[in-house]
Amino acid sequence: MASNLISIVDDDESVRRTTALLIRSFGFRAEAFESAESFLNSGDLNDTCCLIVDVRMSGIDGLRLQSQLATAGIKIPIVFITASEDKESRRRAMQAGAVAFLGKPFSDEQLLQAIRSALHESNREFDAARSLISVIDDDESVRRSTKLLIESFGFRSVTCESAKSFLNSGHLDDTSCLIVDVQMPGMNGLELQSELAAAGSRIPIIFITGYDDEESRRRAMQAGAVAFLAKPFGNEQLMQTIHSALRYAKGSEEVIES
Repeated sequence: MASNLISIVDDDESVRRTTALLIRSFGFRAEAFESAESFLNSGDLNDTCCLIVDVRMSGIDGLRLQSQLATAGIKIPIVFITASEDKESRRRAMQAGAVAFLGKPFSDEQLLQAIRSALHESNREFDAARSLISVIDDDESVRRSTKLLIESFGFRSVTCESAKSFLNSGHLDDTSCLIVDVQMPGMNGLELQSELAAAGSRIPIIFITGYDDEESRRRAMQAGAVAFLAKPFGNEQLMQTIHSALRYAKGSEEVIES
């Protein structure tokens, strides 16, 4: 997916407003639409990684939207919401691949769990054997919180306290994305990037730093980094950059194979 966007389609304005606010409070980006037609014509279709849609709406209803997207080969995970649940609608929605079918009103936790399931579903587009995200940071609290966040997205994650410990960890060949602090004792992030490049490694790198400066950013991006994030970074920001890194890695593999 191009971006970690959650799209909401519901003809009830109050539901659109409250659901969008709730999703943003989770740290995600959200856009709301009053109809399936307005969503399809919005330009946000390709950026959407999770679609929350009402079952019953005027015009194209939720089940018809699901069917149209499937016919077009668009694989957006769908969470259905409804105030008038019936077993037949649930059966049709789930049989066609919906992630969840929630009755209104739903709880914050129910919606968050459904979104996490949808994001995990969207992550399946990547080879599971190549979905290890390695985190290198000398701050133990950053390592722990970043690992938990990455695993909540559905990926595997390992952490290392230094560049040297990562290089000696045995995870180098399994890592599909590297998240590394810029300033660390011993070998810093930029030096690690240089060493990996010299060794012919194509691991996409996301830099994180509490001391953002233009020269470090310029050097990192010029040497091929996927992103340069200032701490603290948001959940959505990290998810988007990980997806970008995995697309980059997949593209590099296809170039090598061709």
